[in-house]
Amino acid sequence: MCGRYVMARAVGDLVAELEAEAEASLELRASWNVAPTSDVPIVLERLIDGAVHRQIHVAAWGLVPGWAKDAAVGVRAFNARSETVAEKPTFRAAFKARRCGVPVQGYYEWKKSPDGKTKQPYFVHTPDGALITFAGLYEWWKDPSKADGDPGQWLLSCTILTMGSPPDGELATLHDRLPVPLDREGLAEWLDPAAKDAGALLAAALDEAWGRAAAWELDPVSSAVGNVRNNGPELIEAIVL
Repeated sequence: MCGRYVMARAVGDLVAELEAEAEASLELRASWNVAPTSDVPIVLERLIDGAVHRQIHVAAWGLVPGWAKDAAVGVRAFNARSETVAEKPTFRAAFKARRCGVPVQGYYEWKKSPDGKTKQPYFVHTPDGALITFAGLYEWWKDPSKADGDPGQWLLSCTILTMGSPPDGELATLHDRLPVPLDREGLAEWLDPAAKDAGALLAAALDEAWGRAAAWELDPVSSAVGNVRNNGPELIEAIVL
């Protein structure tokens, strides 16, 4: 699964790395301890006057479907299982038509000790610190308690797709789930608003996912990351066990 991650890149860096555009007023808060319900950057593509535009937006992490009575639904919907995403009421509409990428610099996962009494956090990242983009979904939700025209009437939210861990290797010892990574070509296919067969897109992403994840490194880090109030670059510094 993916319940905490790092995103401390500036807007300009994301625009360049993702070959996207962003509004001049867009602001991102650097975070080394992103938790569900936080505002996070996502990348998506839209058709505007017949032309495809790749854009960066800020969304609440935890998908709120259009039919929800309140935004609290998103608290439990920060991950979507790839095996069931097409059928689950919370995700199926977004899966068909509102796919996005969620850029991260790495994510945290906790590994149980042999006696099962404690958990050691690890920071999972690329060897060179390159950006990782996870397959995600986004959704717009209209707050029924707000009047038409209210700036806060519409909420943009997102979720990250997950898959089963590989049968062997270091990642397999960490957790039985991991987020679905996309390379540059895979991201372009996933975001394409003209692509209608979401199932085929997901299958293609999953076919390559274990190979991409095999290059990731796992560093043990301080237990301080377990408290969302702790937030700084020291959280990703490797420690000696």
